[in-house]
Amino acid sequence: MIEAPGILWTIAAFLLVIGPLVFVHELGHYFVGRWFGVKAEAFSIGFGREIAGWTDRRGTRWKVGWLPLGGYVRFAGDMNPASQPDPEWLALPPEERAKTFQAKPLWQRALIVLAGPVTNFLVAILILIGFALAFGDLRTPAVANSVEAGSAAEAAGIRPGDRITALGGREIETFNDLARFARLRPAEMVPLTFVREGRSIEGEIRIGVAVEQDRFGNSYRVGRLGIGGGMPQATPVSLLAAPGVAVRQTVEIVQDMVSAIGQIITGRRSVKELGGPLKIAEISGQQAALGLTPFIFLVALISINLGFINLLPVPMLDGGHLLFYAIEGVTRRPVNPVAMEWAFRGGLVALLALMVFVTTNDLASFGVWNRIAGLIG
Repeated sequence: MIEAPGILWTIAAFLLVIGPLVFVHELGHYFVGRWFGVKAEAFSIGFGREIAGWTDRRGTRWKVGWLPLGGYVRFAGDMNPASQPDPEWLALPPEERAKTFQAKPLWQRALIVLAGPVTNFLVAILILIGFALAFGDLRTPAVANSVEAGSAAEAAGIRPGDRITALGGREIETFNDLARFARLRPAEMVPLTFVREGRSIEGEIRIGVAVEQDRFGNSYRVGRLGIGGGMPQATPVSLLAAPGVAVRQTVEIVQDMVSAIGQIITGRRSVKELGGPLKIAEISGQQAALGLTPFIFLVALISINLGFINLLPVPMLDGGHLLFYAIEGVTRRPVNPVAMEWAFRGGLVALLALMVFVTTNDLASFGVWNRIAGLIG
């Protein structure tokens, strides 16, 4: 077992993951806003009191806040969280009002908001392109090289040499597809299709459950089929094919996120598995301790997470703004300002509650509550 990294190493690794990703996210908003002629009044990495900063010749204040858990771009005219016109905005001189966010047409506002999450996806895709060029595209056929005795696969009638073609209604092309699908669905009963000697056979399989422990001692409940695959084959990837490989991998990661969220909502996966900033910090330190390649892959994974989460239709997130813009586009009129204001207040409360909850989960995973209970007892 590898010794866990120290607290200073963990904090440094966390800042090296979150800081640049927040920066590029907000930079996406900033550049598209500037492209459309919107003045940026402030660009902040972190929240709270400014600890360092400068003002550029365009009048934008670039600063770093003391709490490095996010960031923002404040465009001219953003006088409330919902970016709604108000009397203060109407009182601006026409030439100043023309440079504000609210003065821009709907499609430009939507693109400015969309630019942040898209930038996070682009960063991840660029990293995965580099991995594809460096290591190739590892693909293993979804053929059972071996079947473990007493496993879920044996109970479903799978034999060595069978090729899995569909699982849970999803087409299976590679062994990685098979493992990814099963891993997120411990104990679930799902439809199964496999080919034996040219004949397609349909049935069902109850995915097995295994508790795995990583090299740092963290335990995870995962799904397992009990099928052994053959040796993976690294197919060289050309410069032209690499973007396609990276996009495919990004889509697969997003599909896993959607599946995991769906399982939490439906109760098939415990909410205790949700992690927050403290867990991200711990994992950042662990991956950095393993080497540069695992750490860079984690950056890509977190970047995809940031892009995906920000697209969720939750007020206060980019996806919440886009939802209201979609409603405005369909109805041909802005959403009622009062309703939007209350929606954003509710979104803020929900996000704060979620932050408290995941932080509580993080502390529980570190054994803090058990130690406190032991001291009290």
